[in-house]
Amino acid sequence: MATKKAADSTLYHLSPKGFWKKFRDAVVVNPEISSGIPLPHLNRYPQPASRPEKYATPATKASDPAQNPYWKRDVRRAYPQLSVITQTELSSLLLQQPENQALLGAPSEAKEGEQSSVPATSKAPVDLTSAIATITSARKAYSESKLPPQLPIPYRKWVPQRAEDAPHDPNAYFPMILVK
Repeated sequence: MATKKAADSTLYHLSPKGFWKKFRDAVVVNPEISSGIPLPHLNRYPQPASRPEKYATPATKASDPAQNPYWKRDVRRAYPQLSVITQTELSSLLLQQPENQALLGAPSEAKEGEQSSVPATSKAPVDLTSAIATITSARKAYSESKLPPQLPIPYRKWVPQRAEDAPHDPNAYFPMILVK
C-alpha cells in the first residue's frame, strides 16, 4: 500500500467546476497546480468575524474621563517646563562643593569624638556675590595653565597668512596681495 508523501495542492484551495474547469484545463500550462484561493471554511477556523460575542475594551484608569483629562493627553501642548534656581540656592550649591567646604570653616560637631555624616550647612542664606567673592579670593578660577572651557567647533578657525605674491608689474598702482 503506497502512502501519499506530497501535500495535495487542491485540498484547501478552491477549484473551478463545470465549464470553467474545462476552460482552465485547456488554457493552463500545469492543470494540477492550485488556484491559490483558499476555502474559507477550511483554511481558518473559526473564520474571522464569525464569533457572536463582541469585544469589550477592558476598563482602565485611562478610560475613566474623570481621571484622564484632555490636557494630560494633549502632547501638542507639552511644552518644556522652566526650572528656576534662586541666587541663594546657587550660592549654597557653590559652597557645598568639596573644594569649597574648607572656605566655610570647620563643621560643628554634635558630640565629642563623633563626626556627623551629613556636612554642616549654614542656616543663614549666603548672598551669591559674597559666595563668589569668597571662592575667588581663596583661589583663582582660571590661569594661563587652566583656561576656561571653550565651545567645541567642528572646524579650525581660519588665520590669514600671507602667500607669495602673484606675478605683477613692479610699477603697478594696486598690486594683488595673496592670502592663504
